[in-house]
Amino acid sequence: MKKNYLIFIFFLIGVLIWSEIYLPKNFQLGEEKLFSVEKGQSLFQISQYLEKEGLIKNKFLFDLYIFIKGAQRKLQAGEYFLSPSESIDRIAEKIISGDIAKIVVTIPEGWTQKQIEERTGLKLPGENLEGFLFPDTYQFPLRVSGEEVVKKMRENFEKKFTPYRNEVSGAGLTPFEIVTMASLIEKEVSKNEDKELVSGILWKRLKNNIPLQVDATITYITGKRTTKISKEETQIDSPYNTYKYLGFPPGPICNPGIDSIKAAIYPKNSEYWYYLSTPEGKTIFSKTLEEHNLAKTRYLSR
Repeated sequence: MKKNYLIFIFFLIGVLIWSEIYLPKNFQLGEEKLFSVEKGQSLFQISQYLEKEGLIKNKFLFDLYIFIKGAQRKLQAGEYFLSPSESIDRIAEKIISGDIAKIVVTIPEGWTQKQIEERTGLKLPGENLEGFLFPDTYQFPLRVSGEEVVKKMRENFEKKFTPYRNEVSGAGLTPFEIVTMASLIEKEVSKNEDKELVSGILWKRLKNNIPLQVDATITYITGKRTTKISKEETQIDSPYNTYKYLGFPPGPICNPGIDSIKAAIYPKNSEYWYYLSTPEGKTIFSKTLEEHNLAKTRYLSR
């Protein structure tokens, strides 16, 4: 009887310890707190602060869990989003794995460096960043620096662009030229099939010393968030004005996505020399200036 009684007692203790470790302090309190683990803090200091902040029920059981896992030296410094609705084992695993608090930022295709800075609230230092900050969804640490954002976005660009480098150099072009062309395409049209045709038109114009006349270069100069430009604006004296100056602008006018980059690398040949975008987003292609002027009258004079 005494043996059975002891077994029962140990069983209850085991169940109690299990529940304290694997069940959260409060299922109802789902609100997360920002909890900091400082570099050099000991396990006992961390567990004490966790209990003090109301995130765990028992600091000793947190210590026990860490000791059982042999993870005393694996706790990582950083800021964590933690909640009383998380169990001791879940909180411990976050700190062991370094699952620090992050912010999720989505950078749409075609955004400029200025727009990215507005979205992140950071100044992005560096030369020739425009065009090479790859648009994507990113996770950054809470207190990320502008340098870290640039590093991650540039690394992403390199990862996406690298498969095409040999083909680009084999065509006698540079990545800078391709990205500049891709940025023009990105701002001008949205459909992939249209991008390839527009790419063919723009490369053909460059080859034949015909002004590119890309409206988006004008809005890049003025900073206006619109697709409409005036005749007066096409006379602005800026090297980015592709109505006034032959050839490429000095550099990219936005940060293009991979579809626009591929369109710049693989243009589609056609008999077209002109194109325009309707207010509804449809691209109208023309073979002659006369056709183009008629299209402008039909689609843009409303």
